[in-house]
Amino acid sequence: MPTETDVVVIGSGVCGLSAAITVVEGGAGVIVFEKQRSLGGTSNFFGGIFAVESEMQRQRYIDYSRDEAFKNIMEYNHWRANARLVRAVVDESGGTIAWLQEQGVEFIDAGINMPGAPRTYHPVKGRGESVVKALVTSAKEKGVDIRPSTLVKKILREGDRITGVIAETENGEEIQVAAKAVVVASGGYANNKEWIKKYAGFDLDVNVIPRGNVDKMGDGIRMAWEVGAAEEGMGVLELLRAGPAGPGFETRNPIEMAAVQPDLWVDRHGERFCDEGIAFYDTETGNVNARYKEGFTFSIFDDSVKQRLLESGIERQLGWEYLPGYRPVGIDEMMNDAIERGSTEVFAADSVEELAGKIGIDPAVLRATVDEYNSFCAKGHDDLFAKAPKYLWPLKGPKYYAVRTGTHFLGTLGGIKINHRAEVVDKKDKVIPGLYAGGFDAGGIYGDSYSIRISSGMSVGFAINSGRIAGKNVLKYIGK
Repeated sequence: MPTETDVVVIGSGVCGLSAAITVVEGGAGVIVFEKQRSLGGTSNFFGGIFAVESEMQRQRYIDYSRDEAFKNIMEYNHWRANARLVRAVVDESGGTIAWLQEQGVEFIDAGINMPGAPRTYHPVKGRGESVVKALVTSAKEKGVDIRPSTLVKKILREGDRITGVIAETENGEEIQVAAKAVVVASGGYANNKEWIKKYAGFDLDVNVIPRGNVDKMGDGIRMAWEVGAAEEGMGVLELLRAGPAGPGFETRNPIEMAAVQPDLWVDRHGERFCDEGIAFYDTETGNVNARYKEGFTFSIFDDSVKQRLLESGIERQLGWEYLPGYRPVGIDEMMNDAIERGSTEVFAADSVEELAGKIGIDPAVLRATVDEYNSFCAKGHDDLFAKAPKYLWPLKGPKYYAVRTGTHFLGTLGGIKINHRAEVVDKKDKVIPGLYAGGFDAGGIYGDSYSIRISSGMSVGFAINSGRIAGKNVLKYIGK
């Protein structure tokens, strides 16, 4: 087993794989360590990638420019993000689409996945799993040494330089690997209860639920801090408001589809709390739901709403597979099954008052909320939150439904401070030679929220582009 290489990459998600392929394409040796038996981690679940000025966009006469994207992202984040890092990722992004195609990744289109957004979203064929497979295949063909079930325990530093890592195999064998550079791409800390509480203020799996994350404990972040890395972006989560998904509820099930539509939403007191038209923008829905520290609100609808969905389809898409107009066939059967199983997330009743009792709300309050909402629907104007009239549909019965909608998140969005070259810096902003980071382990690309309206697909876009940027600068550092 080799104990020396040019570069070690920690993590086999799209950030780590992109870095590894870029490095090996430049003529350097690479070992990728992955602590899980399977490769890709959270990267297996994404739907599309942010990019600007790609060839796909050019072919579709999409003229949204890198300058516009840069300015819009920085304005969205109130200039709290690292401007040079944002600029570097935006500038890299268009070429990355072509590079991914060279690695065998297939794209569906270049467009949008929410109203009014710039056309920067590049959905992939087969979702993230297909991208991981293509990158793994390409990496192995090019000579990258990928080692699953191997946990990196420590990054080694001698003087001011990184010199390698200590890792442990599945059978407990400890190995020390000398390397000229290390790229940290371990995927964040979404499953670390202590850190989620300390930095984000939530109780994990109580009032905030991670989706698609397994054993993300912040190993890479911790090891980088141990060798002097500064901290940036801790506590920022990629939030969203979502219906039930878990045991008994497959991902993107018909009940979840109904729950995230822009109908009537109420808090645990039975009162409206936002313009439900923000349903199309995950960050906004996640942020507003996160105001309720119990971790949930309710979506309220009736038979007429359910029938509208079955006849006309959904308004708010759930991934590229379930676009507006998709009919959530099977919703009745799934709701009946959930209720018969005694679900604490799905409820049905013959009146508003009965429904209120089942979900623990004062019947008079919910009745007043529904009556007020119906009056707004009747006159075509939401006097309270100014929801667009086209989303004002009254609730008339005869049956009424409630779905408990939780505060979920897709990943953590910070940890290690890097510069625009993906080089890790210390607390004095001095580069730590030989140490690089990207993806969910690195901070600086966001302010306090994921910039969903401006750069949908950016969490993956940042991961891949920061990996490529890291790889290119590693090659310069090691003299390739």
